[in-house]
Amino acid sequence: MPARAGATAVSAIDKETRTMILPTPQQLRHDMPVPAVLGQQIERHRQSVRRVLYGDDPRTLVVVGPCSIHDEVAALEYGEKLAALADQVSDRFLIVMRAYLEKPRTTVGWKGLLYDPARTGEGDLHEGLIRCRRLLLNLAELGLPLATEALSPMAMDYLADLVSWSAIGARTTESQIHRELVSGLPMPVGFKNGTDGGMTVAINAMTSAAHGHHRLGMTDAGVPAMVTTAGNPDTHLVLRGGRGLTNYDADSIAEAVAALTAAGVSPAIMVDCSHDNARKQAERQLDIAREVIAQKRAGNDHIRGLMLESFLQPGRQDDGDELVYGCSITDPCLGWAQTEALLRSL
Repeated sequence: MPARAGATAVSAIDKETRTMILPTPQQLRHDMPVPAVLGQQIERHRQSVRRVLYGDDPRTLVVVGPCSIHDEVAALEYGEKLAALADQVSDRFLIVMRAYLEKPRTTVGWKGLLYDPARTGEGDLHEGLIRCRRLLLNLAELGLPLATEALSPMAMDYLADLVSWSAIGARTTESQIHRELVSGLPMPVGFKNGTDGGMTVAINAMTSAAHGHHRLGMTDAGVPAMVTTAGNPDTHLVLRGGRGLTNYDADSIAEAVAALTAAGVSPAIMVDCSHDNARKQAERQLDIAREVIAQKRAGNDHIRGLMLESFLQPGRQDDGDELVYGCSITDPCLGWAQTEALLRSL
């Protein structure tokens, strides 16, 4: 029967919409504070990353870790191994652990520990915020600089104080909202080239993020606010390939440096050895990393960083009731033994 004139029709989608009240950033930080000593460590790590990206430190920045963390226990075990290795190779590498808590999706799928920590499909951002902040605190206590991808601007209000380097992914580099977000972040940020492999969107993003903006945001108390940012000069390009094309070879890197220089932004290059550069084949990361470091040794000092997807066990698995401990449920990763051998060989 059609709705009466003047009556409000309620769609099936409206009936299924749910709202969950979350703590404010201020509340979460109060309940799970960063100790003063740890806060100083994080700021030192950010400065160390900046020095490498600007070429003041000759080491190579290596951002390495799971594609997306689904198991905090396995992530902490990985972090313990990585922290020990980081100390041993610190003369050549500044190692930063990937602590990616959000998983961008082309269509649908598990969106990461932050959104659905129990992986039931029901979602629980309240539990996700608590577990993610606790995990970052525990990883930071190991002495590691931490990296994440800034996907939801609001999530950074809860977690950014624990992060030393951030990425803006290929799907969001063109987003004005993310460019404005980066302009106010307190850490260096890498913009990935677009999903088509093109660099223009990332270069435009770097230019935009270096300027101040007025953006819609919220205060630590959760009140909607106009946030005025000062601009973030500490951005750089991350080459990750696109649509079947790779861009880690010498010619592609030279083309990127020329374009960055012409635009008047930082010519620092990080190569993402995974994603389209590896054509979703985790073990290809080994040869790509060797090739890129060989270019740096041959004199290309614009190469400042590498990114690797790595976990305790190699490969990937579908999510389910009986998971292999320490194996990715998203993109395929190198195993720990491969990762350690690679970094020592480099």
